[in-house]
Amino acid sequence: MQKLMIFIGLLFISLTTYAQPLPQESRVPGGIAIIPLTGIESSTPPSAWYKGNRVMVIPSQGSTHASESAWLAIAGIPLSAKPNQKQHLRANATSFYFEIEDKEYKAQYLTVKNKRHVDPDPEDIKRWRTEKAKMVAAFKHWSEPTAATTQFALPAQGPYSSPFGLKRFFNKQPRNPHSGLDIAAPHGDPIVAPSQGTVVDTGNYFFNGNTVILDHGFGLTTMYCHMSKIDVKIGDNVTTGDKLGEIGKTGRVTGPHLHWSVSLNNTRVDPTLFLAP
Repeated sequence: MQKLMIFIGLLFISLTTYAQPLPQESRVPGGIAIIPLTGIESSTPPSAWYKGNRVMVIPSQGSTHASESAWLAIAGIPLSAKPNQKQHLRANATSFYFEIEDKEYKAQYLTVKNKRHVDPDPEDIKRWRTEKAKMVAAFKHWSEPTAATTQFALPAQGPYSSPFGLKRFFNKQPRNPHSGLDIAAPHGDPIVAPSQGTVVDTGNYFFNGNTVILDHGFGLTTMYCHMSKIDVKIGDNVTTGDKLGEIGKTGRVTGPHLHWSVSLNNTRVDPTLFLAP
């Protein structure tokens, strides 16, 4: 009996050690869908695509989906996705369909003192388009590290001042929904890496101010905006807790804070879904 209990204990340790924590699934616009790739038998991760972007695929062993498939697709759902439209994900030559629910995000009205951050002039727009192309290239960057990142620590300490998905109005004018999580903190407080990654872009952007973008592999990237100081450069490898820079109020802001954005398959999703419960 004692030997049996020891065996069960060792088996439990083995399974919990192997199991990879998953992000929280939320099949809504701006959320995450975890799709078991049923019927695909392969010793290597299948190539999965959703809305024209490559999707993270991880082994299912140790997860609650292990009995359904050997592989799981972890797909970010765009804020623009329509609940009444069936979503199509393709892995190798197989199609997978899933449905999403509607989610009503709240509205936020902000007053911005710099009028050009609400009504940019032609030169501002030209600059913004160049910067947007750089950001999209970083969001689309694909790398395959040894292990996939599926959970984050918080990159800054402070209350959430603006949650993800808010319908935003600047000086009463409607703008794109809030594509990140704002963390309020004093000017100069540290901003740290929430997981291991590689710096793929830095810059001083018109709307985002001083910005850093990290690549965590398999289509998962994170962005840090409005920084007062940047302490890393493109190509740097960082690990959890490494300092990226400091809290600031550069770009379009109403006060010092960190705008933290999480992008999965070139789709901005709710960062809190990647935080440990």
